[in-house]
Order: sequence, then structure tokens, then C-alpha cells
Amino acid sequence: MGCETGKAASPVPGEALCEGVTGMAGLTYGDAGVNLDAGRRIVEAATPLAASTRRPGADARLGGFGGLFDPRAAGYRDPVLVSATDGAGTKVRLAVHTGIHGTIGIDLVAMCVNDVLAQGAEPLFFLDYFAMGELDEGIGADVIAGIAAGCRMAGCALIGGETAEMPGVYAAGDYDLAGFCVGAAERGTLLPGDTMEAGDTLLALASDGIHSNGFSLVRRILEDRAVPLDGAAPFAADQRLADVLMRPTRIYVRSVLAAISTGHVKAIAHITGGGLVENVPRILPDGLAARLEVGSWPMDPVFSWLARDTVDTSEMLRTFNCGVGMVLVVARDGSGHVERTLEGHGEIVSVVGALESADGEPRVLLDTPDDWLA
Repeated sequence: MGCETGKAASPVPGEALCEGVTGMAGLTYGDAGVNLDAGRRIVEAATPLAASTRRPGADARLGGFGGLFDPRAAGYRDPVLVSATDGAGTKVRLAVHTGIHGTIGIDLVAMCVNDVLAQGAEPLFFLDYFAMGELDEGIGADVIAGIAAGCRMAGCALIGGETAEMPGVYAAGDYDLAGFCVGAAERGTLLPGDTMEAGDTLLALASDGIHSNGFSLVRRILEDRAVPLDGAAPFAADQRLADVLMRPTRIYVRSVLAAISTGHVKAIAHITGGGLVENVPRILPDGLAARLEVGSWPMDPVFSWLARDTVDTSEMLRTFNCGVGMVLVVARDGSGHVERTLEGHGEIVSVVGALESADGEPRVLLDTPDDWLA
């Protein structure tokens, strides 16, 4: 595409069409608040991080207009692709406030790959979107390093992304994140399966604290109680409160893929926004309910502290994971095998209930002791 010099007029006042066609003298993209050089340097810093996530099917090189992945090179014969997208929610605001930027990228990856995993699929590749009001190379490097670390934990390749500087949309120092993951499973192996029945065992995998949901409520509680983030946690004197709250979402990929390979896992629920109340019914067919014994799993004391004199039990169970990152529906005669497999991969596993017959739409039935959050 060419242009003529001399008389051509820019469609945007003050913007040059091309060499020799000028508008307002000297005005640059930088004058509008966008630092192209900083953006280029962040991408350059991300290149070796992406390379560290290489896996069969992807070379994880950045710089093209699209990321490439070859499912056949990854060992798939007839794959069904499974995709997921998510963000880290308003936990990003806490990252900005505390200055802890190195783990929020792990949260981002976890929220996507755990969703793909819940369909019985292996996460294959990941792309990110990182937007700041004013690019800060140090923050950008920390965030992307966390994304790469999360991808390595999940065994998926970071094959592309976008770094955007958006003055006027985000304030200086603020940023937001979005992630996109694609996984695959051989045709006919996706979850949930169609063999769930009354008597199947429910296994809970422990969370690493709050993960990435409910942080608007967390921040409101912090504001109301005027608790210093840089001080000791009120429920754990040997830990800084900021570090407890910013603990990243656990990535369950390697352990749960091993459990799926046993052939005994029938369905998986990733416990995110909506908690146990809303996420477990999503995997159940009509005519079945999941009965869970609340308190039969270990729970980080941060949840009792959040609830204290502030949030009632029902709201806690529909806002936070309350100590459970995933629930697996497992064949009763194979639950011991699955439990041992998960524990062998470092998971804390609890038998928390079973499926039972029920009329109407699928739902979760919670048997909750009165003193559960005491």
C-alpha cells in the first residue's frame, strides 16, 4: 500500500499518513502516553520465559502473528479440543497494593488450566493478555515470569500473548490480566462421563488458601477491619497477611491427569466463584445429588478469620472455596486407588461424601456442623 506526498490529508487530525505527509509537528505516540520501547523490551524479556515452557507440539517462540501448536506431535490421534479463558479477578488490585506481582501470573494460568482439566483434558498451550495504564518493565517482567512458571507447572506451552499500554483506561500503576488455554483429550474420553451413579465417592483436593475468587469481599473485609497487610496475619503470627492472601491458586494438572489415567474418575468440579454450592452441581446429571460433609476436609484458618462476625456460613460456601480446590467423583471400588495416586503426587485428599439419588435438577446437599467456622 503506497501513498502520495504533498497534498494528502490525514483522516485523523495531527496524525501523519506516511513519510512526507505530516500533521501536527513533533507529536508522537509517547506524547499520548504509550511507550513503544518499553513494550518491546517487555516482549524481549518474555521470549526466554516462553522458551522455558516448550513441550511436544510447540516450540514456544514469540514474535509471529499467531501461536502454533501441532496436536499430532503431542501424541494425539483424534483429539477433541477444550478451551477456557479467565482472569485473576480483583486479586490484581491486591497485587498492586502489596507490590507482590510475581505470583499473580500463576493465578491466571491456574484459573484456565484447572477448568480445562475439569473436562478431562490435558492443557496444551496458553496465551495471555496483559494491559497497564503505564508500562512498568519491572512489573511486566514479574507478571510474565509468573505466567511462565504457571505454564511449566501445568506442562503447557506459552505460545503467545499481548502486552498493551492503555493510558486513560487504566491509571498509572494499575493493570489487568486475561488468560486463554487450549487443551485436548482423545475423542470419547472427556469428562463428565455418563456412568455416575448413587454411591460414587466424592474426593476433595485441598486448596492453597483463597485462590483467586472472592477478593472483592476480601478487600471489603480488610477495609472494614483496617488490618495492615504488611503485618502478621491475625490467625498465623509467623506469616505476613499479604503473603497469605496472595498465595497463588494451586495447579492440579499433573496429579489429576495421573488420577484420570486410573480409569476410575467420572467427573471433576473446579471450585471457583460460586464455591461448592454452585460448582459441584455443574457436573451432575439429573436425578443425582452430591451430599458433602462440611468440615471433613482441612481448611486454612484464613477462612474462619474472614467469616468472623462478618460473613455467614451460606455466604462463605457460595463465595469462597473454603479449603477445597477440586472435587472428584470417583467409582466407589476405585476410590482408594485414586486417593493413593493423588497423594503420591503431593495432594491432600479427603473423602467428603457420596452421590445419592434425588428428584429434580442436580444439586449439592451440605451437612454443615453449627460450629464449623468457630
